[in-house]
Amino acid sequence: MRIDVGGIFRLYSHDLKKNAIWSVEWESSEDKCVPKGLCGLNSYCVLIDLEPHCRCLPRFESVNLGNQTSGCERNFVADACKNRNENFTYTMEELESTWEDDSYMSLRLSDKDDCIQGCLEDCDCEAVFFDGTNCRKQRLPLRFGRRDKGTSERAFIKVGVPTKPDTDPRIVQPGSKKKAHKWIWIGTAIGAALLVMVLCISSYLLRRKLFSGETNPMIENEMLEWMESDRSTGDVKGLQNDGKMGNNLTVFRYASVVAATTNFSEENKLGQGGFGPVYKGKLVTGREIAVKRLSRCSGQGTSEFKNELILISELQHTNLVHLFGFCIHGEERMLIYAYMPNKSLDYFLFDSTRAMLLDWTKRFNIIEGIAQGLLYLHKYSRMRVIHRDLKASNILLDEYMKPKISDFGLARIFTHNELEANTNRIVGTYGYMSPEYAMEGIFSIKSDVYSFGVLVLEIISGRRNSSFYIADHVLNIVGYAWELWKEGRGLELMDPTLKDSCTEDQLLRCFQVGLLCVEENAADRPSMSDVVSMLTTETISLPLPTRPAFITIRNVIVSDISISRRELQIISVNGLSNTTVAGR
Repeated sequence: MRIDVGGIFRLYSHDLKKNAIWSVEWESSEDKCVPKGLCGLNSYCVLIDLEPHCRCLPRFESVNLGNQTSGCERNFVADACKNRNENFTYTMEELESTWEDDSYMSLRLSDKDDCIQGCLEDCDCEAVFFDGTNCRKQRLPLRFGRRDKGTSERAFIKVGVPTKPDTDPRIVQPGSKKKAHKWIWIGTAIGAALLVMVLCISSYLLRRKLFSGETNPMIENEMLEWMESDRSTGDVKGLQNDGKMGNNLTVFRYASVVAATTNFSEENKLGQGGFGPVYKGKLVTGREIAVKRLSRCSGQGTSEFKNELILISELQHTNLVHLFGFCIHGEERMLIYAYMPNKSLDYFLFDSTRAMLLDWTKRFNIIEGIAQGLLYLHKYSRMRVIHRDLKASNILLDEYMKPKISDFGLARIFTHNELEANTNRIVGTYGYMSPEYAMEGIFSIKSDVYSFGVLVLEIISGRRNSSFYIADHVLNIVGYAWELWKEGRGLELMDPTLKDSCTEDQLLRCFQVGLLCVEENAADRPSMSDVVSMLTTETISLPLPTRPAFITIRNVIVSDISISRRELQIISVNGLSNTTVAGR
């Protein structure tokens, strides 16, 4: 009895006669596509002559033609959802297939066309699954797909089509849901264009006024006047007199925030970050919030506020922290987030008692969740985002211990064609920075991959990256892990609290992926798409890591760091940070 390479559980028998062969007496499934992980992301398994083969979603193509487990990616521009023209539109392609349920919204609908139309009108929706009574919306990537002609559920994939508008009611045309008369359509389109133009100009003027950097910022009365004039854009949320602006962000009154946090009481204080304190609050509606109050005298705090507000309001993913809104009062700048009851990852990971609550299954799910969040930032969001400060204290945990990447104040936006950038102002956290960024100021998506690799090694070991000692030297976690790997002692990196819950093969696989992510040469590090595939598909063979970029330090006290005549700003030094570890 064994599980074969293809993932099928089989019972064999063997005749004791000479030259007899093993024969299959029973197997868990005759369908070789049933085991999960045979095909990569955005691809599904089909049986051809009873053998499994991987196929890409419509209008997708294989990432690596020589490896069918590598998954698939779009062959059309994803941001066309907001920039339709007469030569390009969206439609839905139907597939007889089943996929893992990772939906962000489920609606009770009995009409297939309503389900399809709802996805076409929602730029976040990239696939829907309809079973006759339920319509589930889902974002990419899709996982564990297989063709199943016996299922009542139908999958519909949103694809871009380079064609002129037609009369297909499933295709969303600007200004119209269903087929309409030509002149009505034209009139509606012109009206919508004028409305969008007015809103864009108003939004630009407001943002310019909010973020102009003047010494006398907008006072509360001016903000309230703006809220009163903009009430028609959305329903009022939160406390009385709070207003709503674009991107579903709420503009909170200062009085609302003061009431929610009991006047920023010490009892409600969750922690102290580099840019100011974080407080727990509770709205009169019962919703719990976290208030990030930026320091008045911190120039970095003002920059972080501008960057985080503009950037994270455009990002929506289950593994990213959710921003409700903001508050401006005099020189005060505050960001209002969803409250995470289980605080941050380092609160559990680096405490010997609380670490026991993180068994191996939870830790692996956290690793995978962080990887999925980074994959979204790097590839599937409307803009490519480099986080630049990924670390354990910036991973928040919800009530189900699901990870949420937070703190986008240092993040940078790339175009999807931009590969790397250079800066003279190096910001981030010592110990998580990639060598090319720390030494030369060059950063890219591979900088985040390096930080992710360090974080994976920390999650496995339960120790901070600068807490390893050999003789009179202090090694960071990358150097220590490499020494263990060379000597074939990888399991010695494991947190002792994982002894009873650990799956050794899976842990060593994560160990190897972590080392691949911290390769010295950025080009040798895998992309986050590759990382997700390596973590979730056990049949993929992993390349061997080479000597990483790590540092041996004789003195752990770091007071000032100067790198290659560049200005190096250490926002927080791992292990020496002034941050109080707590939830937000």
